[in-house]
Amino acid sequence: MANNDPEQGVIDGAILLLSLGEEEAAQVLKYLSPREVQKLGTSMAGMQGIVREEMTLVLERFEADIGSHTGLGADADAYLRNVLTRALGADKAGFLLDRILHTGDTSGIESLKWMDPGSVGELIRHEHPQIIASILVHLEADQAAAVLNYLPDRVRGDVLLRIATLDGIQPAALRELNDVLLKMLSGNEQIKRRKLGGIRTAAEILNFVGSSSEHQILDVVRQTDGDLAQRIIDEMFSFENLIDADDQGMQTLLREITPETLILALKGASAELREKVFRCMPSRASLQLRDDLEARGPVRISEVELQQKEILKIARRLIETGDMAINGMGEDQYV
Repeated sequence: MANNDPEQGVIDGAILLLSLGEEEAAQVLKYLSPREVQKLGTSMAGMQGIVREEMTLVLERFEADIGSHTGLGADADAYLRNVLTRALGADKAGFLLDRILHTGDTSGIESLKWMDPGSVGELIRHEHPQIIASILVHLEADQAAAVLNYLPDRVRGDVLLRIATLDGIQPAALRELNDVLLKMLSGNEQIKRRKLGGIRTAAEILNFVGSSSEHQILDVVRQTDGDLAQRIIDEMFSFENLIDADDQGMQTLLREITPETLILALKGASAELREKVFRCMPSRASLQLRDDLEARGPVRISEVELQQKEILKIARRLIETGDMAINGMGEDQYV
């Protein structure tokens, strides 16, 4: 359902699924990504005592959203495939469709998204670094980073180097890679192939690994190609980079962060970044945040880093939509 607030959208989706019943909800979940299923499932598990008025509002919004869609182009890929096959024949159409739609059976790779990073790391740790790189670029950056940390030290830098220099995967190579994984995994979903790899992908993955691993990996890349290592560093985006965010963008970001998330994230922030946050908040909210930070006792570093990563995900989205700018990160820089 259309909603400008991602968290509220998840809540609305969870309420809708709970109202559908087990069989219908299961059919809907089949069409969602692993990350979407995880978010909805977590929200559903924590819901208790939904009032009738709230459910009615969600159903009304859903009905309005459905009514605003025409259905035109709902299965455009299938339409294009049928038209080109009739016009050019199966062989020519198949070659052209690979270039247009970038499709391919990646059900084996897709199955990895449902696995914990340790299991994925154990599964691929003995593969060639090029194969590992080809697999990691299909995963979310945080999952890929976690998998990278399970790989041997001598392999991690080589893998990131290959990710940074990767410029897409040919359909035939993707099918061969997928066939290998299918021998060990099950799954029958298909996902669209997109341009994968590159410096930005490598930087996004490095953003999620620990600082010690980050330095070790970059040292390996630097020994092979110093210029490439610097370009990866230039693309990276850390929590402290928010110091250089424009005030209006920071205010937009703060409106999308829960107070608890902000408190935990700032426990590991520099004094300069804290003051930046305080300055971009209403005076009463700023005073309350200062008090909450002072009252909060010691917090595990892992919890601080987790909340900082969640804020960075929101910040990246705002940067890509033009709602936030980070000074000093270069022209046309996106993270």
